[in-house]
Amino acid sequence: MFFGKSSALHAEKVLGVTLEENLDMIAETAAFIKSSGRRVIFDAEHFFDGWRANADYALKTLAAAAEIANISLQEDTPYIGAHAFSHKAGMHADAVLKSSASFEHINPNLISNERHLLMSEQGGRSAIAARLSLAKDSPETAKIAAEIKKLEAEGWQFEGAEASFEILSRKFLGMNKSHFELVAYRVTSEHPANSALECSYAWVKVLVDGCAEVAAAEGDGPVNALDAALRRALCAFFPELNSVRLSDYKVRVIDGKDATAAKVRVLIESTDGNAVWSTVGVSADIIDASRAALVDSIEYKLSAV
Repeated sequence: MFFGKSSALHAEKVLGVTLEENLDMIAETAAFIKSSGRRVIFDAEHFFDGWRANADYALKTLAAAAEIANISLQEDTPYIGAHAFSHKAGMHADAVLKSSASFEHINPNLISNERHLLMSEQGGRSAIAARLSLAKDSPETAKIAAEIKKLEAEGWQFEGAEASFEILSRKFLGMNKSHFELVAYRVTSEHPANSALECSYAWVKVLVDGCAEVAAAEGDGPVNALDAALRRALCAFFPELNSVRLSDYKVRVIDGKDATAAKVRVLIESTDGNAVWSTVGVSADIIDASRAALVDSIEYKLSAV
């Protein structure tokens, strides 16, 4: 841990340095400790006093020391959590669009957060229209809302899978471009396995602009193997996928009355080291549900490049 003056007054009067020199010292200290392989914690001394006196400079001192923490914040954390400014019900979404103060205690942009209008049948047309910059009463908005209602009845859920929602919406708007086709795939698992780390194997065949590519991979589970094989096949065409990895994987049984034949919902969170996005897949086959979520995850990344 190292301490740095976040107050312009303390920097000039106590340390006797210029404001720019103070920023340089913070940045150089953080970089030096990090380059030595040490964990860096920056204690921004007098931050709130500095904020009251010169908010812009106080933030600059934080930016000068900025570590990637590699810590996932809890989504329900007040103010900074992903759910802090999330709105689902149609009435809430409609109201916050008319007057943000009606359901938000502060502008989320002031604390580096952002508003989320969760995509679901409950969210109504207001949320869909706002997310896609469409008119609330447009035919496109109505069609997308109807499709979401239909899919949710089948077990799909888009409020936690906004990347899948965007892909679905682009298809309805005629803006979607499929970068590849997963022609066929096969996944097998072996137990007991020769290696505790590699018990599953996957084979895939993809088609990109008429060119076929076949790849195989092994993993510590069927989904891990399928993910590895799919990205191995596609990285020959899209090297940017080398930075993508799964950061979370969740499975939910939709209706338990069918026991092991029940449909499952798979939610996948992916990251490329900068952005984070979530996708969903639904099927009575957990591998196929995972396949749907994986394909959406890769398509979303390629569409964002």
